[in-house]
This record gives sequence, C-alpha cells and structure tokens, in this order.
Amino acid sequence: MTKLLRHIKIMKKLQNEVRNVSAKNSSISEDDLGNMHYLKAVIKETFRLYPPIPLLLPTISTKDVKLKGYDIIKGTRVIINVWAIGRGPASWENSEDFLPDRFLDNSIDFKGQHFELIPFSSRRRICPEILFTIAINELLLANLVHKFDFGHCLVEQKRMIWT
Repeated sequence: MTKLLRHIKIMKKLQNEVRNVSAKNSSISEDDLGNMHYLKAVIKETFRLYPPIPLLLPTISTKDVKLKGYDIIKGTRVIINVWAIGRGPASWENSEDFLPDRFLDNSIDFKGQHFELIPFSSRRRICPEILFTIAINELLLANLVHKFDFGHCLVEQKRMIWT
C-alpha cells in the first residue's frame, strides 16, 4: 500500500480496473480476478521488490559450476539472494523503480520458471502455498482499492511538553 500511496497514478489505474471489472458487485470474488491484469502486475511488482523471504533456504550444489568467475564446487552450500535478484539491473530495467507495467506485456510469473522473479523459490523447493498466497493478496488488495479511496493525510506535529 505504501508504494501505491507514493504512486497515485498507479493506484488510480488499479482502482479503475478493479471498479470496472466489478461494477455490478459490492465486493470482489475470486472469479473476478482473472480479468484484473493490472492487479496481477501490481502484485508481481510488489513481490519483485519485496519478496516474502529475501534469502531462500540453503541448497547444495549438485555439480561443479563456474558462476561469474567464481568456482562453486560440488557439495557447496549455496544461499540465493532473491532480494538482490529482484533489484538486479541485469534482469530489470529501472530495477529500483515501482513499475507494474513491466509485467503487462510479458509472461513472467511466480511459478519458478523465470529465475528473475522467484519470491517463492522454484522447482522442488517452491512454496507449496504459492497459489493460496497469491489469491489472498489479490483479493485483499482488490477489495481495498474497490471499497476505499486512499490518499495522503496531513499530520500536524505538536510539541510535547514533559512535566
């Protein structure tokens, strides 16, 4: 939500999509989510920048590998930094920026086939609750932006007097 509050145009675009798809309904159902492509892009971009677990569980190298000039010997324990992958300029243009549009015209998903986006790990070690987690996040965000108009509030600072 913080990223959406800092990027009002993105939030308005998301609200428009959610409200148009569910114009006749008072709340969002799981059936509505299939038509909310921008919502899915916002969720992907959020998990790209803020993975639930920044470092994946350790794994053991199954063969000798040379990676970017480093020799990784078979049997070496390896920890993958998902946070760095999600912000890596080699994989992402403007990698530090919150740009959900980057996911609208490509097929990158969370299912571990695209190694530039693996917030839930991949292959045998992929999170077993990935589909549930994504659905809950999509439903929660869609219902929030459907029901409420968010914006910045001005907070007046008051001087505290200690006695």
